Amino acid sequence: MQIPTFNLTKPKIITTSDGSHSLYVEHLDEHYHSVHGAVNEALHVFIKNGLEFVAKSKQEIRIFEMGLGTGLNALATKQFAQKNNLKIDYTSIEAYPLLWEECQTLNYLEELKVAELTSFFQSIHQAEWNKKIAIDKHFSLHKIHSKIEDVSLSDTFDLIYFDAFGPRAQGDMWTKEIFQKLHNATANSGVFVTYCAKGQVRRDLESVGYTMERLQGPPGKREMLRGTKLI
Repeated sequence: MQIPTFNLTKPKIITTSDGSHSLYVEHLDEHYHSVHGAVNEALHVFIKNGLEFVAKSKQEIRIFEMGLGTGLNALATKQFAQKNNLKIDYTSIEAYPLLWEECQTLNYLEELKVAELTSFFQSIHQAEWNKKIAIDKHFSLHKIHSKIEDVSLSDTFDLIYFDAFGPRAQGDMWTKEIFQKLHNATANSGVFVTYCAKGQVRRDLESVGYTMERLQGPPGKREMLRGTKLI
């Protein structure tokens, strides 16, 4: 299957404030990660306040990621999981995949100090779409090539990384309908984390059933959001 990529402008590599790379999409005027630090944002929002939080009570964790993008969150997840003997079942949806050639020069392996995960990082990007694959015995990957509106999520997840482009650039990703679909796919006591802390986003997440917390944000942002599905 031919996988379409952004067809207006090729993303440009930029260096963020912590020295790690991000990609800038000119026609959206949007970055894949925080300009204040791509790696710092991933570690703070998705690992510290997401995966580490969930791992206090689980060793086998089912993760759903909204936006595979550069693969940074998946790489950081693998790093934490490997250090903490976790087993990860990772599902990620992406409507506009990047090519491996666009990602292989990003400096995440160096910034995270995980040169031993080079083949893992490559596997994330080159794995077959729409098929669950065992990357290794502790990490399985299911990449869905679709828009979130067009899929039915039959699995339930312990943790959701919501890492879509921001509401200004991609407002159709930040709707009650999308949040309801994700809440329906969240396991009991499951967790939803996002870098975005807008009041309307928090209220909409509460309206679909999450119990919301405002947490300290990563560098450059005052707050982030975490929701828990409490039944």
